[in-house]
Amino acid sequence: MDWGTELWDQYDIIEKHTQSGLELVEKYVKFVKERTEIEQSYAKQLRNLSKKYNQKRSNKDDPDCRLSSYQSFVDILNEMNDYAGQRELIAENMIMNICIDLTKYLQELKQERKTYLLEAKKAQQSLESTYKQLDNSKKRFEREWREAERTAQYAEKTDQDINATKADVEKAKQQAHMRARVAEDCKNDYAAQLQKYNKEQSQFYFNDMPLIFNKLQDLDERRIRKLGHGYILFSDTEKNVMPIIGKCLEGITKAGTNVNDKNDTMVIIEQNKSGFERPGDVEFEDYSQGINRASSDSSLGTPKGPLDLLGKNKSKNFWLFKRTKPTVTEDFGHLPPEQRRKRLQQKLEEISKELQKEADQSEALGKMKDVYEKNPQMGDPASLATQISQTSQNIERLRGELNKYETWLCEAGVRGDTLRYRTHSFNNNGAHEVLSPDGAHSDESTPDPSQAIYAEFDDDFEDEEPAAPIGKCTAMYNFPGASEGTISMQEGEVLAVVEEDKGDGWTRVRRHNGDEGYIPTSYVTITLNK
Repeated sequence: MDWGTELWDQYDIIEKHTQSGLELVEKYVKFVKERTEIEQSYAKQLRNLSKKYNQKRSNKDDPDCRLSSYQSFVDILNEMNDYAGQRELIAENMIMNICIDLTKYLQELKQERKTYLLEAKKAQQSLESTYKQLDNSKKRFEREWREAERTAQYAEKTDQDINATKADVEKAKQQAHMRARVAEDCKNDYAAQLQKYNKEQSQFYFNDMPLIFNKLQDLDERRIRKLGHGYILFSDTEKNVMPIIGKCLEGITKAGTNVNDKNDTMVIIEQNKSGFERPGDVEFEDYSQGINRASSDSSLGTPKGPLDLLGKNKSKNFWLFKRTKPTVTEDFGHLPPEQRRKRLQQKLEEISKELQKEADQSEALGKMKDVYEKNPQMGDPASLATQISQTSQNIERLRGELNKYETWLCEAGVRGDTLRYRTHSFNNNGAHEVLSPDGAHSDESTPDPSQAIYAEFDDDFEDEEPAAPIGKCTAMYNFPGASEGTISMQEGEVLAVVEEDKGDGWTRVRRHNGDEGYIPTSYVTITLNK
């Protein structure tokens, strides 16, 4: 069934329907545009929300950064930011694939519809023009035939009139004959016009208009198909990003499962344990016997009571509840022993890296100077004197700071006679020399960057009874173990953990064959027994 056959006389209905269909496309495009604005606004709000609660993301010194609950929250914020990006992608794809495409197609349909309606109008005007000609021919034929009848009646009356002359009768007959001939010509013209009109009318109703109506029908059907495809794209655009959105949501779920309460507890302990022993009993001071009130400290400054931790200032509250912020000192003496040692180690690492940087620069300047001396056209060696002098001063200053912090670390790290430490030193050429745990030079020319600078070792651990393992660890990297007191390992090797890292960057482990030694804590993943 088609419009040309079934709706041949419904031009106004077809015109109205096709216009209504185009308006529906415009309405849908407007709807999708408003939907994209909502998506863009939603994505922007999500990004601002993630940014608002992720202000500390760049502060790596924040102690909370090591907590799994904190890191998981940061992961959730990052996933939410990615989720917002997918909402923006939905809006962008809807604009490109639906709004812009449908708008362009709509303009083409409007122009095509306009062309068809103009063709119908021209055909209608042509038929109306032919009908006017037919009507004029009909009216002229009617007029001339009546005039011919009147002149014929007059000629007959004149012929019967006895008073009329022969000339009058002849004249009346000629007039009647002429009028009859004119009427006959008008009759023939009217017949011709009628035949022409009937032919054009048949062409109009059976060919021209059905063809135009069928073209409009095809246009409308194409519009409907295109609009239906736009409806599908509205859904598919979101479906296409669902896998990525699902991954974002899975990432949020994974962040929740990564929260480890025991690990966070261990991090808090490691970050904040002071290393102090609990205060002992307060001694009885017998004033009646003149006993010296001053407490004697027989150990490394271990307090006898809570007041000793405050410098014996008895006007203060107990140290356990003290809120006063201590004065920060360069040697970190304001910190508890464990925390002080960690800060000193961190400072030494920073100085060592800076010293290595200056040494590399000094070596580069020396090579450049040699090149200038051999090839004067490339540059003046004297122009490098200031930089070389400045670099040398920096190296001397950093060496002094390195020695200063090594001394403080030695003081902070001594526990009986068991402490040994290793450090980077620099020879005159700026190259690294590595000291092993017993103080001897190692064969390694360049220390592994992942190794801690300092470590503790017990002197005679091989002669002691083997300690029960407290967990196990898996090597993430190869470690040569060339220094005394260390043990080599290969990537993927599983070792038993005998002694935890005490803050110096080294963990004591044991192989299945009984070999024991220290390895860098950062080289392994450790799982402790519960």
